[in-house]
Amino acid sequence: MNRHVISILVENQSGVLSRVSGLFSRRGYNIDSLSVGVTEDARYSRITVVAFGDDNIIYQIHKQLEKLVDVLEVTELAPENSVYRELALIKVSVESPSERSEVISIAEIFRAGVIDVSHTSLTMEVTGDQSKVDAFTQLLTPYGIKEIVRTGLSGIQRGAVTLR
Repeated sequence: MNRHVISILVENQSGVLSRVSGLFSRRGYNIDSLSVGVTEDARYSRITVVAFGDDNIIYQIHKQLEKLVDVLEVTELAPENSVYRELALIKVSVESPSERSEVISIAEIFRAGVIDVSHTSLTMEVTGDQSKVDAFTQLLTPYGIKEIVRTGLSGIQRGAVTLR
């Protein structure tokens, strides 16, 4: 089973996300990651779906997506021609000043930013590919992760190629 990153340009209308995700669920296919946002033109949104599976099933889903009225374009983002990023917000316990400085040092190595500080916790944001976020999370685990929020993968093709 391969990882597939599918980028879908859609009309920015209510119900579009439901119809797109419904295609996956009707086929009994799990979405590993889903991110949606308005594009540079407020009339359109971009949906990035990450799914693991058979190439034939993804091909069928791709064809079904293209048939939806509000879908303008569907493309698979190949790793060699695309850039992927994810954002994670991670809240970590810090019980002492030495723990606080250790966690901040780890954050600096990963170019993560400290975005909130309390007496007993630090909240950081980190962006990068999935493996970077996973590695950062693993290093913070011994300190006691209180909460994690991940955006899911976003991706864009390299170079001048655009969806439209």
